[in-house]
Amino acid sequence: MKQQTLAMAADQSASFERYRKPTRRDEFLATMNAIVPWAQLCDVVQPYYPKGVGGRPPIGLERMLRIHFIQHWFNLADEACEEALYDSASLRRFVGIDLGREPVPDATTMLKFRRLLNDNKLGEQLFAKVGEVLQQGGFKLKTGTIVDATIIGAPSSTKNADNARDPEMHQTRKGNQWYFGMKMHIGVDSQSGLAHSAVVTAANVHDKHPLPELLHGNERRVYGDSAYASQKDLIAGKAPRAKDFTNERVRNRQGEVDEAARAKNRNKSRIRARVEHVFCVVKRLWGFSKVRYRGLAKNATRAFTALALANIYLARGRLMAQVRP
Repeated sequence: MKQQTLAMAADQSASFERYRKPTRRDEFLATMNAIVPWAQLCDVVQPYYPKGVGGRPPIGLERMLRIHFIQHWFNLADEACEEALYDSASLRRFVGIDLGREPVPDATTMLKFRRLLNDNKLGEQLFAKVGEVLQQGGFKLKTGTIVDATIIGAPSSTKNADNARDPEMHQTRKGNQWYFGMKMHIGVDSQSGLAHSAVVTAANVHDKHPLPELLHGNERRVYGDSAYASQKDLIAGKAPRAKDFTNERVRNRQGEVDEAARAKNRNKSRIRARVEHVFCVVKRLWGFSKVRYRGLAKNATRAFTALALANIYLARGRLMAQVRP
């Protein structure tokens, strides 16, 4: 183990800050440090990571993965993340950077790492690996799946170098409001509330089209809002034993409300609401309510990684119980 420098000692020693107490950021990072399966996730990226043969050795893979996750958790762009690491001792401790020995990896290094993940579609593999690790830890897929979609906004302005909007993003109407961007479709286990599948499309793709890809095939019940109503054939094609528990439309053409159907929808929605917990973490806590990059592929990598981290966060209580002595 390397000897600590004064810079690292100042970051870690309580004697320099006598009255300091752990912040919510400190507690969050300590929890994530304990429960994120770092070794397994590094194994996913390792085959594609530069070996440094014939040149300067690359920065450690786990360190870059920790920096990449910090960018997701705190919604930081590359330059903002570099500055945050210089500014915050708690972030440096989490990453393992000693400013007495080494600088913080610059924004270009973070950009290259993100491109590595994008080019090899490693966001999907990280999402799958987290699901695999959680299942090994006792989180089993049950026989109920909740499907839903959320819109991730994109800049609609044409005041840019190309004088055009992102051609891979499209607009859609929800109620009386128009939105421009992409959609993130997810399938969530009805008992654990964890996402087990996801699809990213342009915003104008109807929610029902990716439905078969959101099911694992062993469902007995499929829950969804009224956008998935009357899709029994799509459900049966992937999960033949599943019953359709999606919400029914309660108004007829004359505008009359079917109170019996409304009561059934209310009961279904008590279970269906669990899908909103995943969206809350991804969009509200992680800040992924708007795209940062152009094109669906780059934003899909971010979406899959965010969902993987959201699953870990939502399961943190059980995971912490497993790591405690």
